[in-house]
Amino acid sequence: MNFYPDAHRMKRELAELVAINSENPPGGEGEVALWIREALAPLGFEIALIEYAPGRFNVEARLANGPGPVFAFNTHMDTVPAGDGWTTDAFILNEREGLLYGRGSCDCKGPLAAMIEAVRMLVTQRQEWSGTLLAILTGDEEVASAGARHYAASKPKIDAVVVGEPTGNACFSAHKGSFRPVVRVSGKAAHSGSPHLGENAVYRAGALMPLVAAFHAEELSRRTHPLVGSPSLTVTRINGGHADNVIPADCELLLDRRLIPGETDASAEAEIRALLVDAQKNHGIRAEIIGYHATTGGATDTPVSAAVVQAALSACAAAGVAKPGPFGFQGACDLVHFIEAGAQGVVIGAGDIRVAHRPDEFVPTDEFVTSAAIYADIARRVFKG
Repeated sequence: MNFYPDAHRMKRELAELVAINSENPPGGEGEVALWIREALAPLGFEIALIEYAPGRFNVEARLANGPGPVFAFNTHMDTVPAGDGWTTDAFILNEREGLLYGRGSCDCKGPLAAMIEAVRMLVTQRQEWSGTLLAILTGDEEVASAGARHYAASKPKIDAVVVGEPTGNACFSAHKGSFRPVVRVSGKAAHSGSPHLGENAVYRAGALMPLVAAFHAEELSRRTHPLVGSPSLTVTRINGGHADNVIPADCELLLDRRLIPGETDASAEAEIRALLVDAQKNHGIRAEIIGYHATTGGATDTPVSAAVVQAALSACAAAGVAKPGPFGFQGACDLVHFIEAGAQGVVIGAGDIRVAHRPDEFVPTDEFVTSAAIYADIARRVFKG
């Protein structure tokens, strides 16, 4: 590859980004958005800071460089909360034994810094490619993908997108989605000294959970997608009762339904409703869906034959990635919203998703630097067709 990232600059800028607290919740990416504007403005980009909700921002940076494809880099500006358990300050980048530690180092301020570096490399070699280069940095990915949803709703013209998430620099062309309904199980309140006069909703919820587990094991686990595997259904939260001496009249379960490409929120909800109907008919369990928790979005995949997938596979291989892919991302991310807007895309980034939401989150330094070269190489290949 003819692209050489500046490792020193990348680490300095990652340190600056990690130092900006953009934990979500509560959210607030404004300071990161201003940092991005300052970084990209000298490169000749048209930059728009889009406040899609009070204190919540997207950034769109656009560089028109003649006729050709519209290519976009995307990642998110928010992080999960730092939490407890860190051995060093979560907001001070710390390099030890070839690893860069800090909140967001791999999810997703590492990909953000690498994309900024890739953009610089492309700008310095703009005589070698033709098309429109976008950098779309979004807010609220960690909770509800509100930023990407807002941006994609305008149906922007984008031919190809690379979404930055930690994949070990391999190419992931598909990802799962998520759907989270809240189910209320009903009982009958009574004094806890006379439990026979009531119907304990917590017990009834306990009877429902094996039915949920059975549906996962006997139905969902038999479905499969070649890249992301099987869908799933599990209980992730339970809440019931309001007083120490009252038999609970209701109990709420939060279900987490992971979707594979081809499934939708509507199809998953229909199956869960059918499960609840069966639970009442055959087991006397009265339960209903009463609400939903926000998620990142649905599942999606991009055909392996797509130009951006082929460009990504070639770029990853050229950078020395031992197993370039394509693979399937087990989590959800913002790619689906760009696909729904008409783009084709992949997910690539340095780091391991398994350390992303933990204390002492880190990204390997060499992967981080290499990812910038991969990003720039993918763009160049797409532009050249």
